[in-house]
Amino acid sequence: MTAQTLTRAERLRSLKVIRRLFEEGRSGFVYPFRYIWLKEENAEKVEVAAGEGASVVVAEGSAGTVSASSTSASSTSVEGEGASVGSNGVAGGVEVMFSVPKRFLKRANKRNLVRRRAKESYRLNKTILTEVVGDRRVRIALVYSTKKIHEYKTINNAVERILGEIGRNL
Repeated sequence: MTAQTLTRAERLRSLKVIRRLFEEGRSGFVYPFRYIWLKEENAEKVEVAAGEGASVVVAEGSAGTVSASSTSASSTSVEGEGASVGSNGVAGGVEVMFSVPKRFLKRANKRNLVRRRAKESYRLNKTILTEVVGDRRVRIALVYSTKKIHEYKTINNAVERILGEIGRNL
């Protein structure tokens, strides 16, 4: 049951990463969505801010060792299998964003309805992709591209097809 959540760590939020996704990512179209995705292998060394004055450094060659050090007197070391930390603290995995442009649906309540349907569909079907990803990082943007508000069933079928296509291309 816990696998069927959409946590904050799974949502794509960084403007820098989103910009790179739209510049370098591969795209496709499954009605009613245009989707853009970018696959990244985990880097040799990733550094992440873990709070004020602290940083987390991950070395892939060290079998998933994560060490946190801070400028204060305390320092911690955590070891775990496959524990690699990315820009948002998530091990290799999938980050997703949903967009419903104002150009297609002028009213905010209608945009929110479509966005909620897409998020729910992704949440229920994300195992299609997460089983294939492994230690890689995949970032996805789903952009709704029609003026018509579709039923959940149509949106669900489109999201399933999108996740399946991305999974096959990994």
